[in-house]
Amino acid sequence: MAQPAHRKRRRSWDFPGHAHCLTFSCLDRRPFLRRERACLWLVDAIRQAKTKAPFDLWGYIFMPEHVHVIVHPADSVPVSSILYQIKKPVTTWAIAWLHRHRPSGLVTLEDPRPSGKVFHRFWLPGGGYDRSLRSVEDVYEKIEYIHANPVRRGLVTHPSQWQWSSWRCWHEHADEPLPVDRDTLPPRLL
Repeated sequence: MAQPAHRKRRRSWDFPGHAHCLTFSCLDRRPFLRRERACLWLVDAIRQAKTKAPFDLWGYIFMPEHVHVIVHPADSVPVSSILYQIKKPVTTWAIAWLHRHRPSGLVTLEDPRPSGKVFHRFWLPGGGYDRSLRSVEDVYEKIEYIHANPVRRGLVTHPSQWQWSSWRCWHEHADEPLPVDRDTLPPRLL
């Protein structure tokens, strides 16, 4: 029996030296990341993940219901480890916050299984989408593409207006809300 599209396993291509554009979504594409606290949890999780499953962070954007991160894993660090180290803490913190402050809100994280068991999830199960970026030009093109996401969606008129993005890191050398590893990305060839 085929799995529903949103339950398919993520295919990962852990080729040494390749960067990856990772896309993962909130449970049922709910806009959990429209709240600042959830975005701050994600910032903290990415910072911690960089020490537990080392990678260079070259770009990111947090949309209300999904995330794009462009990473370059350290040698022999699998993409699955990076994803786990980013996603797991956010789920843990969201569940704990709801338990303490709004127990009735836990229903929004419920993911009932056919067995009758109910899990609480912040993220859609699985790893999301992993696009291997094989060249420096691919990386720069993907950074520009993800930065334009909120403009394409009509949320802002210019990428600089979206707070949860690496746009200001690249264009204004600001390191907020989360610094990127500008020094490890080779210069554009064009």
